[in-house]
Amino acid sequence: MSKRKKKEMFDTLLYTLPAILLVTVMMYIPFVMSGYYSLTRWNGIAKEAVFIGLENFKTVLSSGGEFTGALVFTIRYTFFFVLFSNVIALFLAVCLTKKFKLANLMRGVFFIPYIMSMTIVGFIWKFIFTQGFARLSAMTGWGVWDLSWLGNPRLAFYAVTMVGVWQSLGFYIVLYIAGLQAVPKDVLEASTVDGANGRQTFFRITLPLLGPSITTCLFMSLTNGLKVFDIILALTKGGPGSSTYSVTLQIYKEAFQNNNYGLGSAESIVYFVIVLVLTQVVLKISSSREVAL
Repeated sequence: MSKRKKKEMFDTLLYTLPAILLVTVMMYIPFVMSGYYSLTRWNGIAKEAVFIGLENFKTVLSSGGEFTGALVFTIRYTFFFVLFSNVIALFLAVCLTKKFKLANLMRGVFFIPYIMSMTIVGFIWKFIFTQGFARLSAMTGWGVWDLSWLGNPRLAFYAVTMVGVWQSLGFYIVLYIAGLQAVPKDVLEASTVDGANGRQTFFRITLPLLGPSITTCLFMSLTNGLKVFDIILALTKGGPGSSTYSVTLQIYKEAFQNNNYGLGSAESIVYFVIVLVLTQVVLKISSSREVAL
């Protein structure tokens, strides 16, 4: 092996080793430790964890448990989050690719919430749902503003979903705009020459060619929906009751509030498997429907 190749290998190792060490320490080692603690009973304080086998997994998978309720809420939230995030983002992206004076300004306006902390967004909207809506009710007299958006279990779900969609919308708009701008102009012009109207051009040409962008947005929105945590913590803290408890919030409560690290680790392992399977299935289905440019 020449000195040049040896130097290249050394440089590659030198620059990648810190990243590998960081990922190993921050992700892989905690994951392995979580797998071990899921087989034990440990409160996080005792020097030694008591090995109990698969008892924690039996508790997690038992019907009627808190984890089951949190999983149902998370799947519901993720479904509506993915649906509305992608439909609204695609509609706005199509509008913002049109040529008008404020197009660039509107793109920035929609993207601003995405760069804000989710916790800050949650506290802002908590103020809006309480103080802001009360002021609007006094100004307009409309009864819709008097509804208990964070105190009613049914309304709290829609409030959390709306805030989640509002906060992340700008990111998906950017991805869809990039996809729309990558669609070949000559293909669109050819469809116009062949007599296709705007609706036919969009649904039969533009939308199929947006396959890679749709796949990316579906995957990102799916993972963001499944790991929702901070917005719920800031808005409702899982309430009223446990109506807005997500799985991530349930894992946090079990491990760090109930000091049951074994059961919390088991919940995280089970949820990891569920997320892994679900994301791979959605990614496979979405990728199979892509149309090459």
